[in-house]
Amino acid sequence: MGSEDDYTDWVPAYFNLAVPTQGATPVLVEVPHAGLDVPDGVRHQLCATQVDLERDADIYVDQLCADAAETGATLLTARASRYVVDLNRAADDVDRETVSDRRGAKANQARGVVWRMTTTGVPSLTRPLTEREFANRLAEYYTPYHDTLGRELARLRERFGFATLVAAHSMPSVGRGARGEHRVRRADIVPGTRGRTTADARFIEMVDAHFRAAGLTVRHDDPYRGGYTTGHYGRPESGVHAVQIEINRALYVDETTRQPREGNFERLQRLMTELFDKLGRLDLR
Repeated sequence: MGSEDDYTDWVPAYFNLAVPTQGATPVLVEVPHAGLDVPDGVRHQLCATQVDLERDADIYVDQLCADAAETGATLLTARASRYVVDLNRAADDVDRETVSDRRGAKANQARGVVWRMTTTGVPSLTRPLTEREFANRLAEYYTPYHDTLGRELARLRERFGFATLVAAHSMPSVGRGARGEHRVRRADIVPGTRGRTTADARFIEMVDAHFRAAGLTVRHDDPYRGGYTTGHYGRPESGVHAVQIEINRALYVDETTRQPREGNFERLQRLMTELFDKLGRLDLR
């Protein structure tokens, strides 16, 4: 780093931005759910345990994508836990059981922009947040991330004529019951594009072909169609193309101990780096 493109001096503490200083491409990789940090100002509001935080994080996805900048891609990674704010939700995705005095709140959003329930159905908040506490969370941990993401996409689109967004996530190898797929093994890779509407077909097919060529199974939009980030920023007609990539955790981590699988982890890391390199040479103008 160390150039005018090095943003580390002013990026807030709870996310990191790595911008290549040479050989830049139109690709931006964002990793919103790998973080485990819980700020002191939020900790007393949580009753979720460290086990909850680790189980519901996209564990190690930041490491799988760590070499993105070496391919010329911009890399944005969140450090705060999704129990602080879920960056793949809309800012108004909240109910009155989460924020007690919230006007116009939605109904039954247990895991909206602030989670009040773990994926095992256990409360994660000690009590409902006040409107002020909720607003503070958004101002401190949500808005700066999305301001940065939006600005970086605009910068890439201005420079290259288009921007390519990869939203990198991981998923449990089987469903946990809520989606009616308990004990059913998921595909290795799930690209989410909301019915192939958030990106050019060439981008989607490159992702598909890349992982199939590596012997992995691919299933589009099932069970994840692409979250807030993919739907909000993915506007092919405006020159921003977005694909959410869900990686089956069993490919690279022991889901019980949450320890990386030696060999598998490194292989998948190489696959991700190779994908970013390929996407960097894809002209979507």
